[in-house]
Amino acid sequence: MPDTLPLPAPGLVVREAELTALRASLETDLRGYLADLASLVAIDSGSYDKAGVDEVGRWVAGFFERLGARLAVHPDATLGDTVVATFDGPPGGARLLLIGHLDTVFPVGTAAARPFRIEDGRALGPGVSDMKGGLLAGLYAIRALRRLAEAVGGEAAWPFERLVFVANPDEEIGSPVSSPVIRAEAADVDACLVLEAGRANGDIVSSRKGILDARLTIHGRAAHAGVEPEKGRNAIVEAAHQALGITGLNGRWEGVTANVGVVAGGTRPNVVADLATLEVDLRAVRRTELEAAEAELRRMAASPTVADVSIEVEEMSRWWPMERLLGSARLVDHALALARRLGFETRDAATGGASDANTTAGLGIPSLDGLGPIGGDDHSPSEWLAVDSVVPRATLVAGLALAIGRDPGLLGGAGRERR
Repeated sequence: MPDTLPLPAPGLVVREAELTALRASLETDLRGYLADLASLVAIDSGSYDKAGVDEVGRWVAGFFERLGARLAVHPDATLGDTVVATFDGPPGGARLLLIGHLDTVFPVGTAAARPFRIEDGRALGPGVSDMKGGLLAGLYAIRALRRLAEAVGGEAAWPFERLVFVANPDEEIGSPVSSPVIRAEAADVDACLVLEAGRANGDIVSSRKGILDARLTIHGRAAHAGVEPEKGRNAIVEAAHQALGITGLNGRWEGVTANVGVVAGGTRPNVVADLATLEVDLRAVRRTELEAAEAELRRMAASPTVADVSIEVEEMSRWWPMERLLGSARLVDHALALARRLGFETRDAATGGASDANTTAGLGIPSLDGLGPIGGDDHSPSEWLAVDSVVPRATLVAGLALAIGRDPGLLGGAGRERR
């Protein structure tokens, strides 16, 4: 006999009747979903608008409380509070984490200037795609799962020892407050689903580049530029050398990109600048390449071209790459198979942007992203969400959660060893 049993065919661990029931539940809820989406889009919740982010967080907490979740709120004095909802179940079941974020990139007043509306099958408004639409899809998917469990009964309908939803208040600025909470909640889960919008072509996301945002502070020596320039050490000139060197990192390793996005320095044209700063965006597909590129950036900073100049390198934020783990490939197989059963095709894709999936994948947790409804033109006045994608994509999230709960390939098999 073989040492291990063959894994179930992707997607087939969810029965047809269950998939039908989940979809019917979400179709019934579509009108309510759109009304709730309008309410959330009407709340300005830019990352630094604590009052607005917390208002959305309270709404989400109320939704989960009505579903019977155990709630925890992690407060922050400056940014929004992180809301964590936990649904407990039978011991030994799956441990699943879902993540959606509350914040947007838009300033106060944007919601009034561009109110929610639906035109030609598209929902429009600030944050409708990134990611209030995906946030709500996750909430409604969990509600459909709860209904199914109540209707069917038994552990098979609720195969989770623990299902946790983290509502992140600060994803758009790198999750400085919520990342410790996410890491703590993810410490012993079997898989993670992140509810960013699906790509405009319907793709889900199985890998993302890692990012290092760094600030270089260059210290020179001030002097009169006309009378005794030789006494000066020009920080701006060194900044130019560093910027050229950093630009040269592009393509040195496969998939590495480097961009100097912000430059500042100097006080007056007749003063040799004694201070300059560069803000750098460094990205890579794999952790080894990101580490190599960062090491070269730091080496260049430690060896300035201009004499007697010093350079400090400060890490502003970091996400390790979301690499396609073995368990993540199993998640992709389930997602694609379930999508076909629901009547649509999707593919998995790689993207250069980071999300909270970078955090969980960096911990070795099988992770899948881009599971929200299809949307596009994020962070712009044209941001949109396809209304006809809401029910199929939310059903996919619910079905995928069930598949994870029943797949031994993820519960310590193709995923990672369970603790």
